[in-house]
Amino acid sequence: MFSEFGAHFDEMTFERLLREVLARVRELDPGVDTREGSVVYTAAAPTTAEHAQIYIALDNILSETFADTASRYFLIKRAAERGLAPFPAEAAVVRGEFTPVTLRLEGARFSAQGLTFAVSERISDGMYRLRCETLGPIGNITTGRLLPIEPINGLESAQVTELLIPGADEEETEAFRQRYMGSLRSQAFGGNQADYKEKVLALPGVGAVKVFPVWNADLAPASFVPSVEVTDWYNGILATLPGPVAAWLTAIYTAALELLLTVGGTVKLVIMDTTYNPPSADLIADVQEVVDPPGTHGEGLGTAPIGHVVSVQGVTGAPIDVALTLQYQPGWDWAAAESYVLEAIDEYFNELARGWQDADNTVIRVSQIETRILATPGVLDVQNTLLNGANENVTLDDTHIPVRGAVSG
Repeated sequence: MFSEFGAHFDEMTFERLLREVLARVRELDPGVDTREGSVVYTAAAPTTAEHAQIYIALDNILSETFADTASRYFLIKRAAERGLAPFPAEAAVVRGEFTPVTLRLEGARFSAQGLTFAVSERISDGMYRLRCETLGPIGNITTGRLLPIEPINGLESAQVTELLIPGADEEETEAFRQRYMGSLRSQAFGGNQADYKEKVLALPGVGAVKVFPVWNADLAPASFVPSVEVTDWYNGILATLPGPVAAWLTAIYTAALELLLTVGGTVKLVIMDTTYNPPSADLIADVQEVVDPPGTHGEGLGTAPIGHVVSVQGVTGAPIDVALTLQYQPGWDWAAAESYVLEAIDEYFNELARGWQDADNTVIRVSQIETRILATPGVLDVQNTLLNGANENVTLDDTHIPVRGAVSG
């Protein structure tokens, strides 16, 4: 009953409520004057207005009750019941190079492009990680001169040379809503795919991840079992090998013979950074260290369960060359339209990258490129579009995203 009535809260307007109240009065006493300005009308109108406000409040409460219509504040409160919260804003981490390389700069602070960066970790002589003190993507700089906040004796040069971990804003409401709804469809537990996604996406700098369980499953366990020929070779060569080599070979042979070699515990994680681009080597290394530290693979010293050997890799950018035959508006040519065309292509590729995590394959469509270029300033028509030299869509596998290659118009 409540759900049927509640679905119509928004229909309970002041005008409707007032009509119903006056109609009820006329049912009780048909002779009563209920026209506007009458005593009954004047008495009923203020109360009815308050009732209408109550229905508006009830409609708002109903909307805030359900995750698919709740505003951010109430969505966060609902998600907290499942232990979920929006990913917080993250600070950018850049690589800085300094001369002379003998300087020790731990704790030093520098200014670049109006932002302040603090040295957080020494990488090698003359090379440091610096963390932006301002959260968000504003710190995502790739080059620039670093100026010391306080004088540093002997400092000759200081430069930003690479963005290692992109900064990001707090998770957007709709992205958080989808993550919450996804948690209802698949329970994250004990190293299943949902568990890997939840933990990896919470790491700084990671914008998307794909999980490939049993990722080297093309190596069938049955192929590891020694054949008669392998057994004969093993028995004949064992005595000729040095002790450590013989011990290693015996361990491998015995495990294969006893059907202990399997691919069930291998997992590949392919990640993308928060700018929806291939991640830096440092970000890949950071994620690997957290999930399954090198040197202790499978021992459960990271977030991966005991027995899971995890390989973290970055999504690969596949260059897409675009050749266009354009007809320009009067007064326009390629030189004038080029920047707008490149921006349209970049926006399309970025849109595809944002959907990479949930797509089996990424398809770059000729029709989409032509539609977007037709909407750019100066372009009257576009035809005969070639992607990588062919007039057809390009399909990428599940570990690649498109990046702009050569573009001609």
